[in-house]
Amino acid sequence: MSNVERDMMEYDVVVVGAGPAGLSTAIRLKQLAAEKGQEINVCVLEKGSEVGAHILSGAVMDPRAMDELFPNWKELGAPLNTAVTEDQFLFLTETSAKKVPNMLLPKCFQNHGNYIVSLANVVRWLGEQAEALGVEVFPGFAAAEVLYDENGAVKGVQTGDMGIGKDGEPTHAYQPGMELHAKYTIFAEGVRGHLGKRVIEKYNLNEGRDPQVYGIGLKELWEIDPAKHQEGLVIHSGGWPLDSETYGGSFLYHLENNQVAVGFVVGLAYQNPYLSPFEEFQRYKTHPAIRKYFEGGKRIAYGARAIAAGGLMSLPKLVFPGGALVGCDAGFLNASRIKGSHAAIKSGMLCAEAVFDAVTNNRAHDELDAYPKAFHDSWLFDELYRARNFKQWMSKGLYTGTMMVGFEQKLFNGKVPWTLHHKHADHECLRPASEYQPIAYPKPDGKITFDRLSSVFISNTNHEENQPAHLTLKDASVPVNVNFNQYAGPEQRYCPAGVYEYIKTDEGKDQLQINAQNCVHCKTCDIKDPTQNIVWVTPEGGGGPNYPNM
Repeated sequence: MSNVERDMMEYDVVVVGAGPAGLSTAIRLKQLAAEKGQEINVCVLEKGSEVGAHILSGAVMDPRAMDELFPNWKELGAPLNTAVTEDQFLFLTETSAKKVPNMLLPKCFQNHGNYIVSLANVVRWLGEQAEALGVEVFPGFAAAEVLYDENGAVKGVQTGDMGIGKDGEPTHAYQPGMELHAKYTIFAEGVRGHLGKRVIEKYNLNEGRDPQVYGIGLKELWEIDPAKHQEGLVIHSGGWPLDSETYGGSFLYHLENNQVAVGFVVGLAYQNPYLSPFEEFQRYKTHPAIRKYFEGGKRIAYGARAIAAGGLMSLPKLVFPGGALVGCDAGFLNASRIKGSHAAIKSGMLCAEAVFDAVTNNRAHDELDAYPKAFHDSWLFDELYRARNFKQWMSKGLYTGTMMVGFEQKLFNGKVPWTLHHKHADHECLRPASEYQPIAYPKPDGKITFDRLSSVFISNTNHEENQPAHLTLKDASVPVNVNFNQYAGPEQRYCPAGVYEYIKTDEGKDQLQINAQNCVHCKTCDIKDPTQNIVWVTPEGGGGPNYPNM
């Protein structure tokens, strides 16, 4: 609806995404303005119904970047409440668990000085700090399009239209989206950002970089028996239920108030089309060393999110005319530490300093060259450089990967003279179903293990039903002709929310049904679809999950 007349607002800086990276960018801009006695107007757009609604992470948080952003965060009441008291790393077989002696754990698996947090609550707190500093934060507004000027530079974004029916036509509730123009637009949408993906393609920001590789992280929040709760305990595991050639592992974090966050990560380079990350997660909870924590407990929340795990070698160029990428929109996660929030905050701060200099010196729509230079000179670059080979080694199998990561990290602290590279995108790795046997997953018991639909229910996911599906197909014939016939319909298994299912038509033909209302915005389909035929676009603002404490 390009011919619609739209309202327009102008800012110095528009930030897309109210996660840790986006809010830290906005906060640091306002802090600098106050320090220098300058004015800078900043707005943050958030597609979730509220700040934090779409935020999901493990999470054990390194406070280093928070210390820099808010040295007095404790006095300000930041919800970093649970200090890590004990680390355990387990190698699981189907019936046994072998604990790695702590003296053998590399630094990346040591969490002394870190905090177990609800990242959603940390982000809500950051949102409050941003607003107190004068940042305009707009939840429920999804940035749907990138706007460009006559020279091809980014000049802002357009928010999505509201009140469009399934047929693509305006309903009685139609409200056109707004144009937000800015001197600089910062994309902080999280992993596989809808608009970040577009600017990466437009400006060829991946040229000379390794392909980005991903995992899917699934998480549940439980209230458990107080007698089984150990506040501050952090448990990670590798091995069962995955085979030794499939990258993945688990986390189990004991928060305050008898709550436990449990999650499972599967690398999306897996080859077997019958593998279901969701079912592997449920199966993991039945292990004797894990199940004991949940017996007699209650599951209270569920969610899923893709994870950008490529590390330093997969980072795209961070800047382009008129804007920049921060946080997981670029891929700053340190997969070896299973931590990204500190990196997101730091990247936002570094970007903000470059933006502030440009804006206050009356530059607009330039490339922010100072940002990648500052990153290269920062502790964040050093940290990611030391971890640059982690995912590459672990992709070679559990045993080889564990041995080589231990060798690099324990003996050399990551300072080795070699660098490994990712050679394939995840969607290229799936093999034909004819090469594998279906996996017989046990049925859920409704106590420790659950099905997808009951899980989606407690994610509080909701989309306005009368809107165009935000899960789109480039070619409607591909799901049956390729995905179903060659790969046995893998989207019904890699999706953690029951969005995709194959049904029979009245004529007895196979057909893909897309239940877009179930989508938890994890982006796995956009990443893993073997033909890259599925494209995730933004739904109406405010739609999706509403995570209360994830």
